[in-house]
Amino acid sequence: MSAQEARLKPDFRERAKANDVAVGRLIGFEAKDIADGRATVVLAAGPQHANPMGTLHGGILCDIADAAMGMAFASTLTPEESFTTVELKINFFRPVWQAELKAEGTVVQRGRTIGYVECNITDEQNRLVARAASTCMVLRGQKASGR
Repeated sequence: MSAQEARLKPDFRERAKANDVAVGRLIGFEAKDIADGRATVVLAAGPQHANPMGTLHGGILCDIADAAMGMAFASTLTPEESFTTVELKINFFRPVWQAELKAEGTVVQRGRTIGYVECNITDEQNRLVARAASTCMVLRGQKASGR
């Protein structure tokens, strides 16, 4: 990609705020309220997200948690920075069949290179469905180029 093409392409922060995220369209989640180290992702979970046992596939919960945490972390970056996730952990607390899920990501610690982010996933009754944590690494210069 040329430097001019890179300048014309919306960066990942703009795409996230506009809900122009390929995995979001695939799974059906939508980002909300991305700012100041916080982000929320919502998903209407249904039968299309089921595992072979009929409950919500854990990977879907990982996807919405990862998206919420990533967008929260991205909101702390300067225009010259990008990031990558280097670790993700999730605990599942209750099964889900069909629910309006909300994943709320919050940056707990933002260092110069490493950040730590947490996420609660709740249902429409505000019951805790899962909790995730992630470690992110800030990329700069050539490492951030084209991301």
